[in-house]
Amino acid sequence: MSEKKRQPAKRRVPASVPVIFWGMLFLFPWAVTAQQKLPLFDREKVCTSKDWLVERTGTRAALYRDAEGHLVFSNGLVARTFTVDPDGATVGLERLETRESFLRSVRPEAELVIDGRRFAVGGLTDQPIHNYLLPEWLAAMRPLPGAFHLTGYELYDVQARFPWKKRLAWMPHDLPWPWPGSDLVFHYRLGNDYYRLHPDAPAWLRELQVNIHYRLYDGIPVLCKWLTLENHSSHTVVVDRFKSEILALVEGESAVGGKRQWLRPRITIEADYEFGGGMAANASEGKSVFWTTDSLYLTQVNYLRKTPCLVECRPQWGPAQEVAPGDTFETFRTWELLHDSWDRERMSLERRRMYRAIAPWVTENPLEMHVRHADTKSVKKAIDQCADVGFELVVMSFGSGFNIEDTRPANMERMKMLADYAHSKGIALGGYSLLASRHIDDRNDVVMPPGMHPVFGHSPCLQSEWGIEYFRKLYNFFRETGQDVLVHDGSYPGDVCASTQHPGHRGLEDSQWKQFNEIRDFYRWCRGQGIFLRVPDWYFLNGSNKTGMGYRETNWSLPRRQQEIIERQNIYDGTWEKTPSMGWMFLPLVEYHGGGAAATIEPLHEHLDHYGQRLADLFGAGVQATFRGPQLYDTPETRELVKRWVDFYKRHREVLNADIIHIRRPDGRDYDAILHVNPFGEEKGLLMIYNPLAEEITRTLTVDLYYTGLRDDVKVSVDDGPFEERSLDRDYRLTLTVTLPPRGERWVVFR
Repeated sequence: MSEKKRQPAKRRVPASVPVIFWGMLFLFPWAVTAQQKLPLFDREKVCTSKDWLVERTGTRAALYRDAEGHLVFSNGLVARTFTVDPDGATVGLERLETRESFLRSVRPEAELVIDGRRFAVGGLTDQPIHNYLLPEWLAAMRPLPGAFHLTGYELYDVQARFPWKKRLAWMPHDLPWPWPGSDLVFHYRLGNDYYRLHPDAPAWLRELQVNIHYRLYDGIPVLCKWLTLENHSSHTVVVDRFKSEILALVEGESAVGGKRQWLRPRITIEADYEFGGGMAANASEGKSVFWTTDSLYLTQVNYLRKTPCLVECRPQWGPAQEVAPGDTFETFRTWELLHDSWDRERMSLERRRMYRAIAPWVTENPLEMHVRHADTKSVKKAIDQCADVGFELVVMSFGSGFNIEDTRPANMERMKMLADYAHSKGIALGGYSLLASRHIDDRNDVVMPPGMHPVFGHSPCLQSEWGIEYFRKLYNFFRETGQDVLVHDGSYPGDVCASTQHPGHRGLEDSQWKQFNEIRDFYRWCRGQGIFLRVPDWYFLNGSNKTGMGYRETNWSLPRRQQEIIERQNIYDGTWEKTPSMGWMFLPLVEYHGGGAAATIEPLHEHLDHYGQRLADLFGAGVQATFRGPQLYDTPETRELVKRWVDFYKRHREVLNADIIHIRRPDGRDYDAILHVNPFGEEKGLLMIYNPLAEEITRTLTVDLYYTGLRDDVKVSVDDGPFEERSLDRDYRLTLTVTLPPRGERWVVFR
């Protein structure tokens, strides 16, 4: 059989591995090795010398063999190495440029509990110590007795996880979906050794096949992993538990004594089984990604052996899912980003670039207004004003009277009429709906186990009669009205439910999995329909466009000047883990949480200086806010102010939506600044500098332009004035002297 470097979609090329395992498996018809047909892995030739954050590497994911006959899955930036004999196991995980090994010990590729029986999938045993792994040890290591053993592998082209209908007008540029790469799939089955250990085990267990999937992307140091279980038997089985990834990683630090907070290995691991994280990253930690201690690591420095250097990817509960004959069960997916530095900005940049690749809809960044009242006159006025100044989206806000659950024909007809009117003006329209943090009734609310409480105090079960009907109404609303925006507040936070009366789940153990899949499938459907999703939780990997940038709502009751500084602080802090387009801010134009006239922008024309500053804060950062009120402008002067900043944003949209380099955090005592960088665009950078002081100031800044991709000369424009040619120093830095007006700003564009 031949192994092709890149296969067309929906085709597969099987390759076999030697089937002489410890314990002996049964032969397969295509039991001939294809390893010799793979190209030989040459580190020096495969490894790229380019920095993927500022240059297109041109490297592609491919499968190689090394001199020892192991498989190497690499894209020039990272490499994951697998043994295939005597069994399948990960024996290498490297960031190639730094020649750094992240793996210190071999573990199973996965673990499953099926009908109460625990199974390892692949892996090797008899490693002498677990501080590090030497290639020469592998020859003496053996398969795990009674595990699912490797029978073959296949290579595929990447397929999209779900459809995405792009809103290109809202994006800085078109992005591929899916991001190109290759999928490597290993197949495992039980062998005779399991039955020698468990002679009473049913014979049909042989007919279960476990597939371990690895996805490696072109040009980015990111792998994705998940597993599927195919039931080829005549019996329904239950997947009680699973671990889809187990990595014994090199510890981030060693300490003899205990520590309150450990430095973890230099790897970011995220899953699409995420909930309850709110506006912060790492929502999957403690829900599907678990950093734990390693009981096999007896030679570690920590006296009590509590170093958190073993990562396991598994659900908190269950999933307790039935798999009928002929069906396939699929786990959630995890993404693994291997960092090449401990530098905070660089690690953050790598993480943000990863999200653009694996969830590119996060770059959709429309200008949006939240109209305060949902009556026809108010909504049409908001649509008209948005179309007039260049806003792109209108939401019927919370408390507006909009009710997505109102299925009366008259309401559905009016909602369709408003959608048609908005679309005729080039405006997207939708509304707000609250899911969790509301009480339905005792029959439909989650039933929490003793000692546990819902995350938001109250919550319906998404698999109760009410929950199932709620989602039916959501699907129906968007199908019938043609609206294309949903602000989904109180999204499912992960509450379990012990009820045995709800039609959508059997009991406690399967309740989290079933509820999550309900909302996950809806969000994915929305993505395929082009419905814009604002969800105050970390659902990006399942189709959500935005979460909150991070703020405290009661701060909008503070005096206006204080709000300006805090707003820029929130943006500065939030963009360490989010791109500008991933987080929304909030701009209440009317009184919100109190504060009276000193806190309120309305009447808008009476506070043009403050309104203009807020527009400069937001559009200058590329961060969209929910402008909540009855109107965007109230006089021609107000309209001109809004239009001027909208035009600024759209003129520089590509670079403003790009990554932020953090220059100086706002403190109200001196200037603050952020640098947008886009090495792949015409405008390579845009520096926003703010002066919070009441007097004019002049400052000399040395700006590091490395991440703009500029290397020698640069064209510089201040406030969209003429460009001037300048030269960078040997460290890619440029010295600028800038005079800032009182309580004003300047921007500098780099080409």
